Amino acid sequence: MKKVNEIFYSLQGEGHNTGRPAVFVRFSGCNLKCPFCDTEHSAAYEMSDDEILSAVSRYPSRFVVLTGGEPSLQVDDAFVALLHDAGFEVAMETNGTRPVPSTIDWLTVSPKEAFLGSAGRPAITRCNELKCVFGGKAFDSTTSGLSLSLSCRDVSDYGIEADYYYLQPCDTGDRESNGTITAACMEYVKEHPKWRMSLQTHKLVGFR
Repeated sequence: MKKVNEIFYSLQGEGHNTGRPAVFVRFSGCNLKCPFCDTEHSAAYEMSDDEILSAVSRYPSRFVVLTGGEPSLQVDDAFVALLHDAGFEVAMETNGTRPVPSTIDWLTVSPKEAFLGSAGRPAITRCNELKCVFGGKAFDSTTSGLSLSLSCRDVSDYGIEADYYYLQPCDTGDRESNGTITAACMEYVKEHPKWRMSLQTHKLVGFR
């Protein structure tokens, strides 16, 4: 049995697959405690692998995104194989602190170094998409210029190779702060063009 927070159908709102229809399976539970987490872990309910497959199969898209929380705490090879056998392309969004099944079709790693605590540094060294949160708790505009968050150092600090590198402005919940962080992120990307800026379009447009 797996602890699931919710299963819903929408468009991918951020990163490389922005705008793509996807079935999201949001797992409950995480080994980190990030203050900007969008998962309500107390709302979890238990589902078997077959029950999850039945739920995601109700929708027309055959692209499923395993997210959380931290999906690597629950997703195993057998579950990924079950989805593949049903014709699904499987993506996972992880904080990178734990190994993941090698059969994942699209792997997004979003390190949260400022909040790792005892979890240690990222354990994954290769992914399709590295997406770092820019700004937020460690954001500092009181010194000369604007500094990066501890959670978005250069990728070489993590030893992670990726096909695509994204910086995503942190949503602090404050419109003015968000504007400052986004502007700083844009300037950083312009100066370091291996990065692209990822916006949370689902929040900008108003969909899940």
